[in-house]
Amino acid sequence: MKKEQRIKKNDEFSLVFNEGVSIANRQFVIYALSKEGQELFRLGLSVSKKVGNAVTRNRVKRMIRAFFQENRERLHSHYDYVVIARKPVSNMTYSEVESSLNHVLRKGRYFQKRKQEKS
Repeated sequence: MKKEQRIKKNDEFSLVFNEGVSIANRQFVIYALSKEGQELFRLGLSVSKKVGNAVTRNRVKRMIRAFFQENRERLHSHYDYVVIARKPVSNMTYSEVESSLNHVLRKGRYFQKRKQEKS
């Protein structure tokens, strides 16, 4: 992900936590904050030591980043997203992570409506 698409600073995380809306399932909690005028969505990740060792945590973060990269056209671009991974994610495959993130993002209505083609 590009540098301008990452949330790194503690103030930015706090802003999304305090003013954003959260939606969750068993594997993920996603906080989202609308930022009008922002061209690209931004992503912050939080994977605690409870999830696993450093290798496991980095693998989980790579899978989450890959999902957001693959679905960047579907996601609302004027949002900041913070994804918190819960313990069950440590044993999941990429397809399971993808399915879980799809579920929680659909639940929160963070995907753009598909443009219907003219017949």
